[in-house]
Amino acid sequence: MLRASLLALIGVALPLTAFGQTADDLKNDAKTPGDVLTYGMGYSGQRYSELSSINRDNVKRLVPAWAYSMADNRGLEAQPLVKDGVIYITDHEKTVAIDALSGKEIWKNVIEYPPETTRIVCCGIVNRGAAMYDGKLYRTTLDANVIALDLKTGKEVWRTKSSDPSEGYSMTVAPLVADGVVIAGVSGAEFGVRGYLEGFDAQTGKSLWRTYTIPAQGEPGYDSWPANSTRAGGSTWVTGTYDPELNLVYWGVGNPAPWNPILRKGDNLNTNSVLALRPKTGEVVWKYQMSPNDPFDYDGVNEWIIADLKDASGNPRKVVMQGNRNGFLYVIDRTNGKLIAANKFVDVNWADKVDLTTGRPVWSAQTKDIIEHGGKARIFPSVTGGKNWAPMAFDPTRGLVYVNAIEMGMDYETLPADKIANLKPGDPFFGVKFPLVFDPEKRGSLKAINPLTGEVKWQVPFKTPNFAGTLVTAGGLVITGQMTGEVMAFDADTGKLMWEFQTPSSINGSPITWEKDGKQYITVNSGIGGVYAMHVEDPRLTHVPAGGTVWTFKLFEEFPQRSASSN
Repeated sequence: MLRASLLALIGVALPLTAFGQTADDLKNDAKTPGDVLTYGMGYSGQRYSELSSINRDNVKRLVPAWAYSMADNRGLEAQPLVKDGVIYITDHEKTVAIDALSGKEIWKNVIEYPPETTRIVCCGIVNRGAAMYDGKLYRTTLDANVIALDLKTGKEVWRTKSSDPSEGYSMTVAPLVADGVVIAGVSGAEFGVRGYLEGFDAQTGKSLWRTYTIPAQGEPGYDSWPANSTRAGGSTWVTGTYDPELNLVYWGVGNPAPWNPILRKGDNLNTNSVLALRPKTGEVVWKYQMSPNDPFDYDGVNEWIIADLKDASGNPRKVVMQGNRNGFLYVIDRTNGKLIAANKFVDVNWADKVDLTTGRPVWSAQTKDIIEHGGKARIFPSVTGGKNWAPMAFDPTRGLVYVNAIEMGMDYETLPADKIANLKPGDPFFGVKFPLVFDPEKRGSLKAINPLTGEVKWQVPFKTPNFAGTLVTAGGLVITGQMTGEVMAFDADTGKLMWEFQTPSSINGSPITWEKDGKQYITVNSGIGGVYAMHVEDPRLTHVPAGGTVWTFKLFEEFPQRSASSN
């Protein structure tokens, strides 16, 4: 039986603060700039901050306040959390509490994994963050456990095993606490798992419900898979968002498996979909599928941003938005799942458009041929997607989303059916070849996009695609980072580069901003890792060293002028 123990190493004493977080605290996270309590800087996932002390006029004065080494060479993809002057950060094995002003370690909790754990992770030995509620910090582990730590001491409060890693399951997702329930998803579509979401009691860790993404016999959608086909995929490895007013959680669902569609004709519900669920029960209220059948690993797991917009007729709409790996930016009515808009934001040739009446993509001739017969074709975007998991940001004052887009295609080819006929859970579920094709001068870009019309207000090209999240502030800044290690601030209106700082390694996580004692800070992680660094040969990354570091920046303060008589 796989076992993992936790070693809590207690360092300096914590500040005297209140450690409990209530449901109201989580609901108001976006309005309380001193803390960052949720993944996405608020339940909506907008990653917009009302802080403006750091702005276009003074951002050139931004300097490092401190840096903390995670003492590990794995990728650092997590979004930090902040509570009462303490920053909490996770990697694949450690959870660390850091004094937000000094950078000093307060406590550290280390997971000891069995050696075989790392064999079942497809795309990097990483973790994407934590959740907090009622004095506890919640995180997932690579061997598919959900654990709760005491926020003050780092000691383990409870641990619940969700699945068996030997069957291909793992967990890298940051949990979401909604209506008092800790919700987490799984990774493993590339290893033949049956995806699901699971809700846990926040106090005890007891499993309250499990909602599978692939229907069982007798459930709606079961007949969207052939009778004797492999029914696998539908993983849920990117954190959802939550609307407390509607009491709905919005969570993306990943690709079917194997990637090769020869053995799984049909829409393959509910892969490549968004599910709207009740957090207390896991009941699916509505669902929408973006890429039926998906032979191209376009997934559907990317974040769903909650916003209130006016449609083309000027009518207010409650929406969720996603920049999908398939290259379309979706806007959906979050009350009922009705599609409002779907616009291309990168080069797309697998589909001509999305039919707004049916909600289905209009497949190109080459996609139809591949799904029906297999074969090969040059497809845009590639398996890395038009946007990967790194979250975009939405500025409600400008009505724009800021997206790190990926500008690459692939020469896609299916393998013969006999090559994938006897796959079992834990095997690689691919069955295709997909060498990438790209313009060496532009593999990615940062884009400011109107989500309803698809209009690109501005874009900045990059020779290497960015796998960092974006942050937008009331100071008129968009903060993000490059795989080559630069943290960057752009003018939110024009895309002009206003400031950059070279860190030692790649920016793969999501920046946050917070306030303490009237001063604004920006925190971001540096540490190369993840799918692009692992699997794509990019000469610009040859000399990017490994090593995870947490960086915090503040405005440089002039030293007081000394009088001539001072000694």
